[in-house]
Amino acid sequence: MSRETVLSLLLAHPGEYLSGAAMSRTLGVSRAAVWKAIEALRQEGYEITSAPNRGYRLESAPDRVREGELSGHLAGCLVGSRLLCLDTIDSTNTEAKRQAMAGAPEGLVVLAEEQTGGRGRLGRSFQSPRGCGLYLTALLRPQLPPIEVVDFTAWVAVAVCDGIQAACGVRPRIKWTNDIYVGDRKLVGILIEHNHAGASLSRTIAGIGINVNQTAFDPALPNPVSLAQAGGRKFNRSRLLETFLVRCLRRYAQLERGEKEALQHAYRERMYRLGEQHPYRLPDGTLFQAAIEGVLPSGELILRHADGTRHEYLFREIEFVIAGKQGNAGSAEK
Repeated sequence: MSRETVLSLLLAHPGEYLSGAAMSRTLGVSRAAVWKAIEALRQEGYEITSAPNRGYRLESAPDRVREGELSGHLAGCLVGSRLLCLDTIDSTNTEAKRQAMAGAPEGLVVLAEEQTGGRGRLGRSFQSPRGCGLYLTALLRPQLPPIEVVDFTAWVAVAVCDGIQAACGVRPRIKWTNDIYVGDRKLVGILIEHNHAGASLSRTIAGIGINVNQTAFDPALPNPVSLAQAGGRKFNRSRLLETFLVRCLRRYAQLERGEKEALQHAYRERMYRLGEQHPYRLPDGTLFQAAIEGVLPSGELILRHADGTRHEYLFREIEFVIAGKQGNAGSAEK
């Protein structure tokens, strides 16, 4: 028996006392083992009261993401069907790859309180301070040909936006291709890595880093923001994660059913700067004004220039010009 099973049992009975005898019968362990697990949870910051002839009751929990707080809320979810909650890891993406090589099933989600080597696209680093954000990676095996990986990217970005809005009331936007913004500041970084086997994908690693309760950032970072800063209060990371994983299930079902148009529509209506005139920069330094009209099914960004002409751009062919930030269009970090 682990302390996770005791924690799950306490969480399943909010506001109620559970006797040591009843817990030992339910879990099939001795009362001494239950007591040891309770003491271990108290050492980790869980406030658990005890009363003679009544038992134990969970009063409050620290802001920590762990399996015991999540598993009971994710029944039926493919994404999160198995959870690996770690204290410190080099990178959740790297660990998910290790787990995949060892035969881990589809739906595994690797989470960490802290990453020491969080990374992003193009070799960028991703800051992952302890206990402040959600740092996770999902291992999936979508039945998609490589040409349709754009649909997978759309699924991840839309699911992240769905989960954040439902759990926190903050309405984020997707900065092409898959950064998640609030206003002109970056809230979420996404790093997706595919493995191919012939004409299909053998596995996909989807890494997601959400700034949740940070109150300050390294000044060297270009334009970060946290949910706490955007929403004016701190958020429970476990509840956010639960909501996000449930939304993942719904959107992944769309992907598996081949509902491309629905996903593309959901992606478009959540796009950052959609229909608004803003400055952009070409690789040669040329500045121009344009409005985003959408994204082609093949992934190119569609811009309507100020002179009325329409142009399509691949990743890194233009830059979004954002006040106080220099960055390639579509850059993503995790």
